[in-house]
Amino acid sequence: MAKKNNSDFIDIKSLINQYISKWYLFVISVLVCCSLAWLYTKIKNPEYAVRANVLISQENANPMSNFGALGDLIGSNGYVDDEIFVLSSHSLYRDVAKDLGLNVTHKIKTGLLTSKLAYPDFPVQVSAPEELLDTLKIGVVFKIKINKDGKADIKTKIKKKTYSEVENVSLPTTINTPLGKFTISTTDYYVPGNEVKTTETIVGYNGAAELLDLDVVNEIATKRSNVINMAINTTNPFLGECILNDIIKKYNERGIAEKQLQGQNTAEFIDMRLSLIADDLKKSEAKIQEYKQEKGIIDVQSEAVYQTQKKGQLESELLTAETKREITHMVSQFLRDPKNKYSLIPLTIDNEGMQASINAYNDIVLQRINLQNSAKTNNVALKQLSEQIDAMRANILTSIDKLLQSSDIQIKDLRREKALADSRLGQIPTQEREYLDMKRQQSVKQQIYMFLLQRREENAMILVNSLPKGIIVDEAFTLSEPLGMTKKILFAIALVLGLCIPPAFLYIKKIIRNRFETRQEVERNTDVPILGEMCNDRSGRPLVVTRDDNSSSSELFRLMRSNLLFILNDPKDKVVLMTSSTSGEGKSFISINLAASLALLGKKVLLVGMDIRKPRLADYLGIHPQFGLTQYLSSDKISVDQIISHVPGAENLDVICAGPVPPNPAELLASAKTDELFVELRKHYDYIIVDTAPIGLVSDTFALDRIADASIFVCRINYTTLSDLSQINEVYEQHRLKKLSLVINGSAEKKRYGYGDKHKQS
Repeated sequence: MAKKNNSDFIDIKSLINQYISKWYLFVISVLVCCSLAWLYTKIKNPEYAVRANVLISQENANPMSNFGALGDLIGSNGYVDDEIFVLSSHSLYRDVAKDLGLNVTHKIKTGLLTSKLAYPDFPVQVSAPEELLDTLKIGVVFKIKINKDGKADIKTKIKKKTYSEVENVSLPTTINTPLGKFTISTTDYYVPGNEVKTTETIVGYNGAAELLDLDVVNEIATKRSNVINMAINTTNPFLGECILNDIIKKYNERGIAEKQLQGQNTAEFIDMRLSLIADDLKKSEAKIQEYKQEKGIIDVQSEAVYQTQKKGQLESELLTAETKREITHMVSQFLRDPKNKYSLIPLTIDNEGMQASINAYNDIVLQRINLQNSAKTNNVALKQLSEQIDAMRANILTSIDKLLQSSDIQIKDLRREKALADSRLGQIPTQEREYLDMKRQQSVKQQIYMFLLQRREENAMILVNSLPKGIIVDEAFTLSEPLGMTKKILFAIALVLGLCIPPAFLYIKKIIRNRFETRQEVERNTDVPILGEMCNDRSGRPLVVTRDDNSSSSELFRLMRSNLLFILNDPKDKVVLMTSSTSGEGKSFISINLAASLALLGKKVLLVGMDIRKPRLADYLGIHPQFGLTQYLSSDKISVDQIISHVPGAENLDVICAGPVPPNPAELLASAKTDELFVELRKHYDYIIVDTAPIGLVSDTFALDRIADASIFVCRINYTTLSDLSQINEVYEQHRLKKLSLVINGSAEKKRYGYGDKHKQS
């Protein structure tokens, strides 16, 4: 099992000692954080919250009002949501931006790194023709510097690229750009003799409306409330108050205009009907007058009083029925007229159920009119309302047709009864009956005329008393405390952050590094026995172990050799596998020199290059044999003696190089001929060092464990990762390699090894 010393508990003392040794990091971190906090307080202008509250008045806009307490429970947020949409519509914001000049942003530089948003006391104004501002889609930035003499340096930027620069010009002046002409002039707030540094950014009205939509927030106060909370956060509270107040003003102006437009349409319809009815009434009166003069009609005789009274009652009922039918017919004509497709029905029908349907129809039409003023043609909600209105209009027309049929039947019945009464009045002259018919027609038209006059007066009262939909609960006001953190809190956070950054930095550095630096770290992270360690060798020679060499590297290899001989305690133990996690850890260097160190004992030693996927041994030793290991394993015509070469400068040390890279390396190493080769080599050599492939890349080394007696894993300081050590721990625990031990390469040379006069490595 791998050691757990480093994960069972946190060594507080070790951490404190580490932090004390890095005390300068804490000092630097605290100073930097506090300096940044101080700089932030100097650069950042305080931001204030500006708020306003508006109550939305309703006129039967809640379709749930007929359900009493249930409707109150559900609330009327649907209507208020629509009004929020109108209140935050692009067209309204565009009008506000145009009214307040929000398409030009004035930032005056007040210090080296500080500036303020000026409104309305900006000293410089940038203007452009209205037709340009209506279509301008790209912002234009003017950086203006006015000296004490009133001369200005102007730099113009379009899309963050400098377009032009003019110097020492008098204001007002005109700047020509590809987008159009812009005029720069001073305002009444400019004080001659003062230096001014300002940045003027001008955009189109549409762009200003889009920016306003990002800044202003409108939301319902509570679920059952009709109050809209309006909010904007800005560094210029006066500007924020002006914006919110102007939004409310424009919203109410639009609402009043909508109501007046509806009233005007109704008045025009009533006036048109009054004109037609007045003409008919005059004709009826003239016809009666002519009839009386022609026929000489007098009052009905006394003997016909009874029948006349009965007839009068029937005529009264008939008159009422015909009046109702005429009004119903007028409503039918109004609804069938395409011009009135989405207009309010201005007439009242003396039928409770039908009038309720007309009222519901007018409510939906009013909602559509309100939504149409702020929505586009293809708006989903608008289409839904239109479809609902069309369906309701069809239903109302169907009901009206049925009502007209019913009225016709009633009128027919009354006329039949009246005809019976007339037949009983044989003594009453025919002229009198004709006169009464004409009189009745006149009365019908007169009642309709009076009805329309009354509606016209009511509509006039509505026009005179048009009130805004948005009742101002609170005009725009600014909260006294600025938003964000106070200076004390900011510096406290900076102090805490300054103390927390160094530990985090040291921890992250350790996590990112993920490599061990000392032998002690290796011992803490693995239970694999350590065979030895090798210092950094700067000689540049692949073979550093010779009989007369007493350098630190040579002595370390001798110490490593002694430890290896303890592991190879059986006379039959001869074959040692050398591997690593990846290339670059010094596996081949360790293999060559460990084999040379064994050869110095007078033993016959063979170095076998079995890293056949990336052979490097021949290049390191500077030899180029005719045949290699792969050629021997893949051919029966090459003998063992033909692949063995002597290592120059090393007694008793032979080498078998890997040879050309084969297409099937794994199959060659797993072949029976490999086993036969090592059986033969064991007969002629005392020790065999096998340089194999890294186990972190391929599985060749595990396949060769069958022919080995011991294994050595080479790791390198500041190169091999801790995850690689975890991998070798798994190999050790699972006994996948025989007698596994570690060699640590790349240690610092801290002391001399051996005795006597030793040369210092370069």
